[in-house]
Amino acid sequence: MRCIAREWPRKKETHGRESTRHMNPKLDTLFARRSIRTYREGAVDDNTVRDLLEAAMAAPSAAAKDPWEFIVVRDRQMLGRLASGLPNGTMLSTAAVGLVVCGNLHRAHDKQLSYLLQDCSAAIENVLLAASMLGLGACWLGVHPREDRVAHIRSLLGIPEPVIPVSAIAIGWPGELKDSRTRYREEMVHRERW
Repeated sequence: MRCIAREWPRKKETHGRESTRHMNPKLDTLFARRSIRTYREGAVDDNTVRDLLEAAMAAPSAAAKDPWEFIVVRDRQMLGRLASGLPNGTMLSTAAVGLVVCGNLHRAHDKQLSYLLQDCSAAIENVLLAASMLGLGACWLGVHPREDRVAHIRSLLGIPEPVIPVSAIAIGWPGELKDSRTRYREEMVHRERW
């Protein structure tokens, strides 16, 4: 049985900050997206993985270059090996699916690393939002720019140059429930100029 995360009762968190207004309910899907690090047993079917990949590739990219590449990992041993090289990535070993997001530098706008990273980050966020909307839990695990992590992932998965592993995403059926929340802070907003 699939539980849709946004149907669960949620309270609003402010993490000790005063909230002067309620979160807009029209944006609940966005506020409900949380990093989920504990997963229940259960496979994520190929159609759902395809949905996540389609969401990823719907992201904007500089000059529509779409430099992203994705490696879908389901093998339990490989998930464990990937997790072993990511200090905060232990949840990957219990996820139903690992998605390694890479960028091809030769396809990035002007072959610029910054554009590649921006494009891949937009695709990653789309995956995270889509996973939450489908009732899945997901957690973004940074790989780039940590050279040891890049080398670990590149070696395990046979990733060629000039493709750069940017991140891994652990995906599975959530074994924890987190409340919707915003991290809005007025002091981070500058109007018209700094």
